[in-house]
Amino acid sequence: MMAALLLRRDKKSTAAHLKSDLNRTDNSSGVRQLQELLDSVLNPEKPPADTEALDWCKCLIAGEEGFEEFCKTVRSYDNATLCGLVWTANFVAYRCRTCGISPCMSLCAECFNNGDHTGHDFNMFRSQAGGACDCGDSNVMRETGFCRRHRLRTGENVPSVPRDLLLMSEMVLPRFIICIIQYLRDGYTEPDTSAERDLQKVLQQLEPQITFLEELTKMGGAMRTVLTKILTNQQTFKDLSMGQEENVFAKKNYENYLSALKNSGLVSVEEKAQTGAAEPTRGSETGALGLLGAAAPSSSESNKEEDQDGQSIGQRKRVKLSSSTKDPSIMDSLKHKCFLEELLFWTIKYEFPQKMVTFLLNMLPDQDYKITFTKTFVQHYAFIMKTLMKSQESDTMSNRIVHISVQLFSNEDLARHVTEECQLLDIMVTVLLYMMESCLIKSELQDEENSRHVVVNCSEALLKNNTYWPLVSDFINILSHQSVAKKFLEDHSLLMLWMSFVSFFQGMNLNKRELSEHVEFESQTYYAAFAAELEACAQPMWGLLTHCKVKETQEYTKTVVRYCLETLQIWFDAIGFVDELAPNQVTFHLPLHRYYAMFLSKAVKCQGLDLESLLPDQEMLMRIMVHPLQIQASLSEIHSNMWVRNGLQIKGQAMTYVQSHFCNSMIDPDIFLLQVCASRLDPDYFISSVFERFKVVDLLTMASVHQNTALDGEQERPMLEGALTFLVILSSLRIHLGMADDEILRAEMVSQLCMNDRTHSSLLDLIPENPNPKSGIVPGSCSFEEMLSAVADFKAPVFELGGSMQQGMYTPKAEVWEKEFDPIMVILRTVYRRDVQSAMDRYSAFLKQSGMHTTGNPWPPYKERTPLHPCYKGLDRLLHCKTLHIVIFTLLYKIWLDHSNMSEHVLCMVLYLIELGLDNQVEEDKGDEEPCIEEHCHDSWFPGTNLLSNLHHVINYVRVRVPETAPEVKREREPPASTSAEASNFGQNVREAQVFSLVAERRRKFQEIINRSSTEASQAVRPKSSSTRWVPPGTPPQLVTEILEIHESMLSLLIKLHQKLSAKQNSLSATWLEDMDANPNRHAHGDGITAIERILTKAATRSHQSKRSIQEICGKVFPPVAPKKNSPTAKKTMDKEERRQRARERQQKLLAEFASRQKSFMETAMDVESPDTEAAMDLGASEVKESEVLYDCVICGQSGPSTEDRPTGLVVLLQASSVLGHRCKSDEAKKLPTTDEERIYPADTCGAAHDVRLALMQSFFKDSSCLQSVSIGWDGGVYVQTCGHTLHIDCHKSYMESLRNDQVMQGFSVDKGEFTCPLCRQFANSVLPCRPGRSTEVVSWHMPSNKKTSVLVKEVEDLQEQLGFFPTESNLSKEMELVIKDIKNTTQRKYMDYGKNPGSPDNDFLFMYSVARTNLELELVHRGGNLCSGGASGAAKRSCLNQLFHVLAMHMRLYSIDSAYNPWTRLTQVAPSRDNCLDDERPDVPMLFRDCPSLLIIFVLTMPQPLRKEHFICLVRMLYNLQYTQALAALSAKFSPEERQAWSTSGTLKKNAFNAEKSYEALLSHVITELSKVKTVYDVNTDEPSMLSSSVWSPQSIEYSLQQFCLPYLRLSCLLQHHLYGDNLSGCPEEEEFSGLAGCLGLLDPAPQPSNPMYSASCLDWTVSAFDLMSQWCSEVTGLADTQAEKSMTLLVQDLQWASPHLLHLPDNYNTIFQYYHKKACTACKKVPKDPALCLVCGTFVCLKGLCCKQHGICECVWHSQHCGAATGIFLLINASVIIIIRGHRFCLWGSVYLDAHGEEDRDLRRGKPLFLCVERYRVLEQQWVSHTFDHINKRWGPHYNGL
Repeated sequence: MMAALLLRRDKKSTAAHLKSDLNRTDNSSGVRQLQELLDSVLNPEKPPADTEALDWCKCLIAGEEGFEEFCKTVRSYDNATLCGLVWTANFVAYRCRTCGISPCMSLCAECFNNGDHTGHDFNMFRSQAGGACDCGDSNVMRETGFCRRHRLRTGENVPSVPRDLLLMSEMVLPRFIICIIQYLRDGYTEPDTSAERDLQKVLQQLEPQITFLEELTKMGGAMRTVLTKILTNQQTFKDLSMGQEENVFAKKNYENYLSALKNSGLVSVEEKAQTGAAEPTRGSETGALGLLGAAAPSSSESNKEEDQDGQSIGQRKRVKLSSSTKDPSIMDSLKHKCFLEELLFWTIKYEFPQKMVTFLLNMLPDQDYKITFTKTFVQHYAFIMKTLMKSQESDTMSNRIVHISVQLFSNEDLARHVTEECQLLDIMVTVLLYMMESCLIKSELQDEENSRHVVVNCSEALLKNNTYWPLVSDFINILSHQSVAKKFLEDHSLLMLWMSFVSFFQGMNLNKRELSEHVEFESQTYYAAFAAELEACAQPMWGLLTHCKVKETQEYTKTVVRYCLETLQIWFDAIGFVDELAPNQVTFHLPLHRYYAMFLSKAVKCQGLDLESLLPDQEMLMRIMVHPLQIQASLSEIHSNMWVRNGLQIKGQAMTYVQSHFCNSMIDPDIFLLQVCASRLDPDYFISSVFERFKVVDLLTMASVHQNTALDGEQERPMLEGALTFLVILSSLRIHLGMADDEILRAEMVSQLCMNDRTHSSLLDLIPENPNPKSGIVPGSCSFEEMLSAVADFKAPVFELGGSMQQGMYTPKAEVWEKEFDPIMVILRTVYRRDVQSAMDRYSAFLKQSGMHTTGNPWPPYKERTPLHPCYKGLDRLLHCKTLHIVIFTLLYKIWLDHSNMSEHVLCMVLYLIELGLDNQVEEDKGDEEPCIEEHCHDSWFPGTNLLSNLHHVINYVRVRVPETAPEVKREREPPASTSAEASNFGQNVREAQVFSLVAERRRKFQEIINRSSTEASQAVRPKSSSTRWVPPGTPPQLVTEILEIHESMLSLLIKLHQKLSAKQNSLSATWLEDMDANPNRHAHGDGITAIERILTKAATRSHQSKRSIQEICGKVFPPVAPKKNSPTAKKTMDKEERRQRARERQQKLLAEFASRQKSFMETAMDVESPDTEAAMDLGASEVKESEVLYDCVICGQSGPSTEDRPTGLVVLLQASSVLGHRCKSDEAKKLPTTDEERIYPADTCGAAHDVRLALMQSFFKDSSCLQSVSIGWDGGVYVQTCGHTLHIDCHKSYMESLRNDQVMQGFSVDKGEFTCPLCRQFANSVLPCRPGRSTEVVSWHMPSNKKTSVLVKEVEDLQEQLGFFPTESNLSKEMELVIKDIKNTTQRKYMDYGKNPGSPDNDFLFMYSVARTNLELELVHRGGNLCSGGASGAAKRSCLNQLFHVLAMHMRLYSIDSAYNPWTRLTQVAPSRDNCLDDERPDVPMLFRDCPSLLIIFVLTMPQPLRKEHFICLVRMLYNLQYTQALAALSAKFSPEERQAWSTSGTLKKNAFNAEKSYEALLSHVITELSKVKTVYDVNTDEPSMLSSSVWSPQSIEYSLQQFCLPYLRLSCLLQHHLYGDNLSGCPEEEEFSGLAGCLGLLDPAPQPSNPMYSASCLDWTVSAFDLMSQWCSEVTGLADTQAEKSMTLLVQDLQWASPHLLHLPDNYNTIFQYYHKKACTACKKVPKDPALCLVCGTFVCLKGLCCKQHGICECVWHSQHCGAATGIFLLINASVIIIIRGHRFCLWGSVYLDAHGEEDRDLRRGKPLFLCVERYRVLEQQWVSHTFDHINKRWGPHYNGL
């Protein structure tokens, strides 16, 4: 066989040979050979994991050159003008709204950065479902936004492809693709549960093959053209698809494939057979049975196809559907004609594997492919939906589907093309219908038994998991194209289908009010319901509405409106609704009503249609109004706690309904629809319906007692308030009644800003947009910014050091509060009731501040409305109808008499309604004024309907029905006058019969309208007492009719209320109206009094009659309001009010007292050093002669001294710190690297330098001596800080015990000894015992003595010789030992063991005195690094160094320094040379290498306490001599040899002068001479001249250098003296720091002689010959020098100056960090981490929570925080832009230092706007790090369990 031969040869030569064969004119032999070869290579029976076949294909395609080369060659012929880069979920991409035509436009980072988008509205986003780059595609984006590469249209000048280049590809690839397809056919098994896993397996095996296809697509246009040809060629498919005759394997495959195809249509094959046969019988039987079956509780079966009973309804509908669709192909199984179709088929079957999706999308830049693929996709649409519904992983699958579809349907041309050719719209609507039919249940709304309506079941997975989302999203996407939407609107059968789809959601998720007990299980289905209505109904509606904006589209609107009404009628019939609602039910979902409302609104607003022509008859309007009104009433019921037994979820529904994302698809259309109904129906009917719906009819009586069967007493008031507020909203809201878009935007913005100051992003989010995110324009962004700057001021973010991080906020301008604050809009838009209160509080604060209204609480201001659109003029009739006026009159009367359940809010709303009526007059038709039906009345209620004339109409008598028990009845026998002192209750008074048979009245009108026939109408009029039908049969008190004498008009009641509110009689004088005219403006803001005055003024100006009445009434002098004392209930409420008032005053007083206490506490606490600690430190204050120091215990409150038995302690926080170790030489912060070239070198930090130094010493000298020559604790030292409060240690123990038993979640761990200070709540973890101290010895302690230095030196030596006395065992000493243990446990072992043998006493000794050093050094850093004027007063945080020193000293006395090694002798005596040391023992560290501050601390801590000040000064002096000599030696090493020579000779001359020992020249020359004795000391540096050698050393520069060298030592000594003896620090200017400090320490007379500026030497004080001592010290160095010259040299030249610590310097733009780090691979695991983070202290790149980098069970961030910051870590999370702090075992989110242009954080980069470094915030962060205050300032800590 030829193939066998070919297979043996190497692949490359075979490929070359075949290629040349194929290039001949007669290529048949070549073709045959190739086919045979491919038959054996690409044999689908081989396991796909065998990559041999793949290698063959690569070689064959590439021919003689290698595959890599071939790729390059093909790429050079790339003619693509599109980028088309495909990405998967989580990829970071960009979207630019300025450049986008389609809202789905997106760009890859490369194209975005190479394009010019400066000043554009763009954002970065993390892709949810994946996407593709649109650069170069002018259908989707404007060409100006293309990047440089795609703007050039590179494709046009690419040479054409040579024929032979891709010849092999054309031959080989079809075979390769069919091979993949055969694998897919073979691997597929119908999904049983077990087979699920196998699909993944098949895909894993095919990974390399599909990756190869992907590589091919990336070769560019030339190769994509070849692939397109192959994929779409029908002939090739025919030839290869069946498999060859003799190949059994291929045959089996093919059968497998056919069976898989079987059920790919909407109607499966079996179903077809069934339904065909069963059709006739099915049709004849009624639907009831089937429906009941469907409504049966869905068992687990019913989801599967077998459940006949449940399925029957769906099938019946489906059959009907299939006949109604135009295109039967949706229903039938699929048939494939080319590879592409079958590949897509398997992609769907295998649930969209990512690799396949990417391959199919990578091909899209090829135009031909794009069109064919889109058609194929549409053809498979129904099948996609079926697969999606069965899928276990519907979420992932949804994302992948949308990933594809959004690329296809965002392009208008393509979408239109497919709509025309493939019936895309029919397919989509049918598929959606089919999908929803799978989860229908019977509606229980209204008439449960006979209802024929079906709704979706919100608890089905399909709705719960939003499985329908991809299909709906595609539908919305294609409707955004005008051409497609028009097609949809023109196609009536489609619209009908769509309406039936929408009606599935009408009335879903019905709530039934629980009346007896609390519901057991709170269902959360309402999420699904709201999401479904918004996504499946509202968003397509908004999509359609965007195309109905102009006159030309009138027809569309009319059609939709017509179908809406038809469908509504069908719905009413289906649920059996006539005119009465079933009680205690509410559904929030009425999409049909809302479609109708929104299309009406658009028709009138944009298309100039006449409203009349679109409205149905009155009867239908009455029906339409019922359900939306029910929702409004239910909102009130829910807020009045009437639905409390239904659980929290019902509140959730009420809130979602008005929430910003839903409100303009839900509550706004509902209210608009009610406004339309109100403007067209009889106003009396409407008003009475409202009060009846709100169940407050019974409350509206003049009587003081009434029965209300529908409501409990405490629900009446909120329901009445709800009804009135609703009426106010209804008559004043203008959103759809004539406001322009920008007015609406302004009103929305103002209402949100009035509730609270808002950030820019939350404002964008809260303002309802056209909820269709695809509608192109993001929330009104056209004018959003201009509008914002018009109504609000920007408050830049503020930073207080201890405060919370604030963001940039917008706050309303003053004139907005003054003129535009609209409480009605606020009430409509608040999700939480508290926001209304918040808006009112802010409003009153503004009025107080601007002095417009200063006394009492202001009322919500009244706001004038924009005029109504002429179509809706009828709405004003609501305000001018008798029913409303009777209600208003009754309520005014009741409020005046203090009846129960009235409130300020009720009055406020009543007045608002009156004022609205006065402002909106109706043009009166005298004609249709019907005469009032007088029914045994003494006079009629009101003569007409006009509010203005009814205001002054006096009502004399009112008849009420009251229970016998009512107060009125008892007083019946009295003279009638007393009846006017009415305090009675409501039943049905006859006069009132007109109002309060409201119910009957409403029925009558309804029937009249419906029946139009008088006979039925007369039957419908029920007896007048009909409203007593509310009273259940067994109600005890009988109703009696009583007549009340009233003699009031609305005006007189208003004036009486004015008196009542202002608590003055005659509050309005008869002439007050005249005074008013002078100042018309003063009424805009104020309380109820102002509101009444405003109304009276308006009434007076608009009607002379009213003016006369007002003057008349004001002229009479009223008697005091009488009826009060007669009415027990009124009395009660009055007392209640008074009691409340008194309680309020008491509370205010208490609060004020508390506040003042708190203030005084804060003052003492914040004092720099609070009095008690000051006393503790300032032991030298002479006033405290005899007394001991007293401490207050903050737990038991007692004050007393600290004693051995009952010690007191300071509350302290011990923490390990590496801040000192991170200091560098330069004051510039290191830059964070953002390119591969930049690096950070850690070697130059203080910690590193000290480690190197110690290691060097340990390699030469004796370990024990080394450990006393340096300090550790630069990294991982223990820092002690206190809040300054003290407590008894035994009190503390019981406090800890109580914390341990306290079960409350604390932010700290009591087991680790953590607690918060009982007084100031500062975080702490230990208690530092205070030394019992009397202050008597203090005085002698401080007295300066005039002893000579030599005497003092001797005394010091003797003191050191004293043995360490062991303190007697007492409570105090025990506590001190415990604290030492705490201190050791604070830091990690590695920061304590620096010796050769860990745990040795030397080690312990080093650690202990280093703790003192760390705390002194840190205090210096906090004071700004020096003790000049700033630092002297500066950071004096409450310090506990004094107490700390005593504890350490106590511990260190346990060690005695062996006198032979005592450094003191070597400091002060010239010792005889000791040559007898054994050879093997290493020498001690030379004095010149030792650290003077360390020695000072060692001496202080090891000498007996208390140390006298003179001895301390003596120590300082002797060590200064050493420090100065070290300075000279270090300086001499910097000289060049010539300079060294010169200084040596010039100094020798001065050696004999009298003050030679204090002359720096003499001493310098001596040091040089001594050190030069051994060549090697200075020789080392000759080869590399020191930096300074170029400049010549002048005496000034030498002096400066010596001073700088000695300053750190002086600063530390000074600070130590301040803490031990309470000396004040001198605040001198910086240039005099040296002399200031030296003076302070007594080294220098306070006034240095100006003649001698070289005073560093004059501080020296030698007790023995300076030259001898120096020679001795130098000889210790020269003694070693032979062996280790270089090393000793580096030890000599030490640098003691360190700059203050800084965090890294960050770039200004966050994008710089993000782009470099978010794709960077982790150094440990070489993968790109999911959550990368950066350490801001050292720049290390770490994986947050990365399991790959875990060590010993600790994740990398925590691990790094322990190594870099001794358990404190500051990390920037790259993908979130926030900073987290790790402190020990806890962590907290600190916030972000990068803010956007509006001063806002963007956590998790959700908004993706450009972010910029906020320098102030970063400074605050650094400050908290340096001052170790993270624990105190940040409040939200949680444990991290080593998982970060």
